[in-house]
Amino acid sequence: MLDNLKKYNIILASNSPRRRELLGGLGVVYEVRTLPDVDESYPDTLQGADIPLYIAREKADAYRSMLHPGDLMITADTIVWLDGQVLGKPRDREDAIRMLNAMSGKTHEVFTGVCLTTTEWQRSFSARTEVRFSTLDEEEIAYYIDCYYPMDKAGAYGVQEWIGYIGVEYIAGSYYNIMGLPVQRLYRELCKL
Repeated sequence: MLDNLKKYNIILASNSPRRRELLGGLGVVYEVRTLPDVDESYPDTLQGADIPLYIAREKADAYRSMLHPGDLMITADTIVWLDGQVLGKPRDREDAIRMLNAMSGKTHEVFTGVCLTTTEWQRSFSARTEVRFSTLDEEEIAYYIDCYYPMDKAGAYGVQEWIGYIGVEYIAGSYYNIMGLPVQRLYRELCKL
C-alpha cells in the first residue's frame, strides 16, 4: 500500500513517540527530524481546529529550509478544547490536576492539525474527536498524574493509558486522533498524492 510514496523521502517532524508509533503503523518508511524550541504560539483570535492547524503549518515553516526536492514532511499539533478554551500541555502537576478536574464529567473535543509539505507544495487538514469523561475523583486524578506523568500530552492525558481505561465513557471520531495523529485521515490524504 501507499506505493505512490516511494518517490518521496518521508520525514516526520515530531518529538512525539505516539506519532512515531502511529505513522509506523501505516507501514510508512520515514525518518524523524526535530528542531529544538519550535514556536507553538498562535494568535488569540483563533478557535478550536484552527489552532492546531495554524501550529502545524508554523512547524512546517520552521523546517522548510531543511527540505530537499523529493522530501515530504509531516507536521502535526493536537489540542484539547473544553468550553471554548484550549487545554494544551500542562505546565506542572497542579496544572495537570486543574485540567483533569475541568474535564471530569464533561465532554471535550480533541483537534489535530496536520500539514504535508514538500519544496513545491503544502496541504493541511484537521480532525475532530469528541470525548466524554466520567466523573473522576481527586485520588484517581492524583494517581494518574503521579504514575503516568502526562506532562507531554495535550489536556494532561493519554487515552491509551490508565486514565483512558477508567475515565473515557464515549468517543465520537478517531481514537488515534486523541493520541495525536488521525491516521485514517492521513492515510487517505497520502493516497491522493
